[in-house]
Amino acid sequence: MPARLPSWAWVTGLTVGAIAAVTVLAVQAGRAPQPTATSAKPSTSVSAQPTPTASAPARVPDGSGTGRRIVYSLGEKRVWLVDASEATRRTFAVWPGTVSPDPGTYTVSSRNEATTGSDGVQIEHIIYFAAKSGVSVAFSNAVDGASPPPADSGARTGGVRMRKADGTALWAFGTVGTTVTVVR
Repeated sequence: MPARLPSWAWVTGLTVGAIAAVTVLAVQAGRAPQPTATSAKPSTSVSAQPTPTASAPARVPDGSGTGRRIVYSLGEKRVWLVDASEATRRTFAVWPGTVSPDPGTYTVSSRNEATTGSDGVQIEHIIYFAAKSGVSVAFSNAVDGASPPPADSGARTGGVRMRKADGTALWAFGTVGTTVTVVR
């Protein structure tokens, strides 16, 4: 009769086998062709809560100025970070609040590392750039990375929310005095 292995030996063997399998799959995935970004047309469907998409328009919107700037498209619900050489450093979808700034050119007026949003959500990387009808308009992200709830509470909010990684990138890019161009 063969010797019986202790239960910990079985668990260890299974764990080592699983790690080896995952490592092989990771190496194979790293060698596979990588996807490239393609232009996506905005969806014509309306949902209660828009979800930012991974595909991004290839170009910064026409009429968004020149030089180092943040471009915010109201219609596309998207932000571009454009460097001084006109290269797009990053682009991402956003969830606008209920109060949007008018199209035009603004500058980052102040920044706040963290606070509670007017909707009661803990937010960080708050970058203020406009005001409309007594409501401050600012970019931010939820600390927990959650998307904002649908805007059906009747509250007037000027927060333009984004995913946490995008908020971190915008915080590094959007220092006080940075130009923010808002387009339709």
